[in-house]
Amino acid sequence: MTKPLAGLRVADFTVHAAGPFCTHMLAQLGAECIKVETALRPDIFRKPHAVYGRAGPATFDQVASGKLSIRLNLKHPDGKALALRLVEVADVAAESFRAGVMARLGLGYEALREAKRDIILTSISSSGQTGPDSHFAGYAPLFGAWGGLGYLTGHADGPPVEMRHVMDHSVGMNAALATVAALHRRRRTGEGCHVDVAAREVASSLAGEALVAASAGQEVTRMGNDDMRRAPHGLYPTRDADRWLSIAVSTDAQWAALAQVIGQPGLAGDPRFAAEADRHANRRQIDPLLEAWSRGMNGEQAAEQLQAAGIAAHLSWSAADIVADPHLRARGAIVDVAETDGTRRAAVGLPARISGSADARLERGTPELGGDEEYVFGELLGLSSAAIAALVEDRAIY
Repeated sequence: MTKPLAGLRVADFTVHAAGPFCTHMLAQLGAECIKVETALRPDIFRKPHAVYGRAGPATFDQVASGKLSIRLNLKHPDGKALALRLVEVADVAAESFRAGVMARLGLGYEALREAKRDIILTSISSSGQTGPDSHFAGYAPLFGAWGGLGYLTGHADGPPVEMRHVMDHSVGMNAALATVAALHRRRRTGEGCHVDVAAREVASSLAGEALVAASAGQEVTRMGNDDMRRAPHGLYPTRDADRWLSIAVSTDAQWAALAQVIGQPGLAGDPRFAAEADRHANRRQIDPLLEAWSRGMNGEQAAEQLQAAGIAAHLSWSAADIVADPHLRARGAIVDVAETDGTRRAAVGLPARISGSADARLERGTPELGGDEEYVFGELLGLSSAAIAALVEDRAIY
């Protein structure tokens, strides 16, 4: 069996996180993804990133796993010419610069179409390729803030929450889906196309119900962990530091069961909490009762007791919990790959399985900068060793 996108090739000009996560998804599905880089201006995430509490490039190691790497100086005429030759043997080109940057480099959609008529170009930017705001640059916190998702996230008595990689990865996943749709369209029609993904629009698409409510004149505010209907509904402390128990009660029967588990069966008949609407109206009186019980409990054991009673409950897992989970390991959702320095680490796999296809698992780790040039320039593009050496000497390959 082969992977679903086996046989397809991606010329990957993306940088940072949102664009690389798109091509990372395509690579896991089997596409050969060739990351175009340059030592003149390395991807910022290939560098050590102290904000994540480690010396190594954690983000890059995630979104570059499974890809090939070549160096090209796109501002050099011969570098640009090689980029166009790469597009000739590719099915998809992907980029995540500001709108207009690729065109100024001589690598816009029309130029790529001249190289390959049915090429699909996926462009990922802050606000899209057209419109009055298309010139804006942006990173993940801007996408979430400008798209409205940040405003909706957080507690009612606190400020909006900065959205980071969850925003980048949501943009990348949407871009990967749009790219696969474009490939399907090309298979039907023979036509390539330009896929234009605006990151702030992805954020807004994730807050659709809030936009509908606002358009109907309703005030939309931050809710923290509240639910519009259910109570109790939230995260509760356990006896272990920073281990939080998630509990959601939907029915009267679940409320009665919860009262039994926490040793207060009389709560089931308390008129303040008798029906769903009553519990929701008086939810601030419920939370201290639950916290008094949960603070003395081991989180895992508390979750098991609640689940056995038919109540939706689970620990809010940390990254360490996820990496060690035997279920995710068995499914290949968490795999071990090599970092840039050769050490092994856990990585997140594709969150889908497709029957009749090979598992979309990562099979190689992070590529070294320019580590696949012999294959790409030599085998794919047919350059001799002498020609490659001359291009390196002239810094077209750099």
